[in-house]
Amino acid sequence: MSKELESLLKEERVFKPSSRILENSNVKRMMDVHNIENYEKLLEKAGNNPEWFWDNVANELKWFNPYNKVLKWDPPYAEWFLNGKFNIVHNALDRHAKGKNKDNIAYIWEGEDEETKKITFYELWREVNKFANALKELGIKKGDTVSIYLPMIPELPVAMLACAKIGAVHSVVFSGFWAKAFQERINDSESKIAITTDGFTRRGKMIPLKENVDTILDKTPSIKNLIVVNHAGLDIEMQEGRDLWWHEITANMEETCDTEEMDSEDPLFILYTSGTTGKPKGVVHVHGGYAVGIYATLKFVFDLKEDDIWWCAADIGWITGHSYIVYAPLLLGITSIIYEGTPDYPDPGRLWRMVENYKVTVFYTAPTTVRMFMKFGEKWPGKSDLSSLRLLGSVGEPINPEAWIWYYKYIGNENCPIMDTWWQTETGMHLITPLPISDLKPGSTVKPFPTIQADIYDEDGNSLKNKGGHLVIKSPWPSMFRTLYKDPQRYIDAYWSKFKDVYLSGDVGRIDEDGYFWIQGREDDVLNVAGHRISTAEVESALVSYKGVAEAAVVGKPDPIKGEEIAAFVVLKEGNRPSEDLKNSLKYHVRVEIGPIATPTYLNFVDDLPKTRSGKIMRRVIKAKVKGEDVGDITTLANPEAVDGLDRAM
Repeated sequence: MSKELESLLKEERVFKPSSRILENSNVKRMMDVHNIENYEKLLEKAGNNPEWFWDNVANELKWFNPYNKVLKWDPPYAEWFLNGKFNIVHNALDRHAKGKNKDNIAYIWEGEDEETKKITFYELWREVNKFANALKELGIKKGDTVSIYLPMIPELPVAMLACAKIGAVHSVVFSGFWAKAFQERINDSESKIAITTDGFTRRGKMIPLKENVDTILDKTPSIKNLIVVNHAGLDIEMQEGRDLWWHEITANMEETCDTEEMDSEDPLFILYTSGTTGKPKGVVHVHGGYAVGIYATLKFVFDLKEDDIWWCAADIGWITGHSYIVYAPLLLGITSIIYEGTPDYPDPGRLWRMVENYKVTVFYTAPTTVRMFMKFGEKWPGKSDLSSLRLLGSVGEPINPEAWIWYYKYIGNENCPIMDTWWQTETGMHLITPLPISDLKPGSTVKPFPTIQADIYDEDGNSLKNKGGHLVIKSPWPSMFRTLYKDPQRYIDAYWSKFKDVYLSGDVGRIDEDGYFWIQGREDDVLNVAGHRISTAEVESALVSYKGVAEAAVVGKPDPIKGEEIAAFVVLKEGNRPSEDLKNSLKYHVRVEIGPIATPTYLNFVDDLPKTRSGKIMRRVIKAKVKGEDVGDITTLANPEAVDGLDRAM
């Protein structure tokens, strides 16, 4: 059996940047300063001298004491900006609150009920200081861990920034996870304080978060206090001596707080990511290198200027929100949107009305969200004026070419380049991404960010061209995670053991003849059909390229002869009806698009696909249904009714 991943998808459309975008871009200005002729020369210079590039970026930030060495690389361990004294909050807030950005808006918050708040840099700084002082009064000090379980409300970034300001380590848990996930992460990180809220609404339904947390706190021995935000105004039970109201403990606190001088390599946060063997992995990021990496990527990839209105439509509970809602926008001193609700509530026009209302200029979302809006049709974005948009972005999973084109056409009005970014919780920042000066191919993440050496390897560590294989990173980068919390051996085994001194991403991809990268999904999302290894992402992309299809999920169904056969589940756009003719047309379409070997044997129409609350399709659940196995825990699903829909379809 071949160990290489078949490369079936062919995409030949190319979109060039407009002179308006190119000439005014931050990266073009940086190249002009250093007399660099073009994009390829920039990649060459940065690749040959990465310390030159990162030293230039790091010097745009404020250091309490300067570093004396850019990088120490002892694979698989990196130290960046050695002996530099730094605090990310000193850069993200302190310098703005005392400077010309003091009265500029840091965050525009909109609740699901359309309540709005505008928070200036000075106001945010003041609230962070008050909460930081409250934490200190409760005994939190440098190196202690605080666990945070909050929805998308302003207190979430305030809590994170307050922890970082005093040198505490924050561990944020996505509010859509069930309380047991919060318990597991509290116990692993040995947090002393937990932070939650009384409740919040999701699609009009009240989620009693504090009540849920109460069910697990007797199993978290390290917790001394639970701080509760009064967000929904619920009548909740507060345990005397343990539970504290946020507004009460901050009411009389000083509005100034000294920022702890941290070593560049001191921990900033732990963020837990799913592990293939069950136990979540506690990814550890640090103050200095993380700040420099996310600052550079937001500045150069999304080309943000001081007057931009930036909307990263992710959840802060994920790395996308940590990096590109909380920290990087504040480092740059620009205005961000924080939205509490879901993209299609109370109707599919919600996001686009917000883009119009707030004059959003740069918008960043997941392919899942784009495909959801494809299902609803272009009439919804068509109801709003989206002319303020200048750049678009994609994050979280591969975006198939037809979704890319729809996004470009109906959201960007064919004027907005799409920055399709590849990165991970572990990487902290974008690693493979276009820049505004790049020629774009729909569905491609284009090329590695300056200084990043990425490649595609076969099983023996040989580089591949136009064939699928392991996506690897061969050079260190500033915002790389430093270890897995309390599990350093797993850090080595999971990421650095397969290929010597090379980071194994766990994703598969290919490089085309122009050096462009195409991400094909996770290594465990690969089909083995009659000796051919086929990416589920490519089959799904072919299905979604059919004019009536909004979304598709593909899994393998065991077969005694072929090993696996392809089972596809398809969601149609509004106005299209399932039929045998349509089923046959779809199978033929895939056959024509990417070849007979990728033709689904089973094709089922469903109203929805099971997704997590972050919008990712839960292929694990679909696989279990196809195999007739127990689907296991589905408490993290946003739409558990979709699981029953799979049964009806098969």
